[in-house]
Amino acid sequence: MLSIRVLREEDNPIIASVIRSVLVELGVPKVGTAYADPELDALTSAYQGERSRYFVVEQEGRVIGGAGIAPLAGESPEICELQKMYFLPAARGLGVGEKMIHQCLDFAREEDFQLCYLETLPYMKDAQKLNRKVGFDYIDGPMGNTGHTSCNVWLTKSLL
Repeated sequence: MLSIRVLREEDNPIIASVIRSVLVELGVPKVGTAYADPELDALTSAYQGERSRYFVVEQEGRVIGGAGIAPLAGESPEICELQKMYFLPAARGLGVGEKMIHQCLDFAREEDFQLCYLETLPYMKDAQKLNRKVGFDYIDGPMGNTGHTSCNVWLTKSLL
């Protein structure tokens, strides 16, 4: 059985390992992506700020993926970012990604965000397909200050 819940302190090393293993599996550059994010090993601290939350998905008590919402650094306060959404192969094809996005966007709406931004890489076609399915649209350039210089596909979704 799959369940989505808020990240707990004891999940930090597990979700960091999940994210890094998925990035390695996909051949993502280690520089300029989530792989190199300094907060990756302490996500509970990174998501303790106001209007921030990270969710994990569990399968039979094992964390197999996650995603977060936080204000988009360097942008106006009504813009959030869907962040660090990665799933192990065991979670793929089960509708978990769509459920997780809805969980994150529901939280974003509760926090009065009006626009959600995300960035990805050109070859992450399955992620882009899912993002488009839930209403994200491509934009011409990056927003905010994410530090993910290797990510060159950008999307937004109105939350109004």
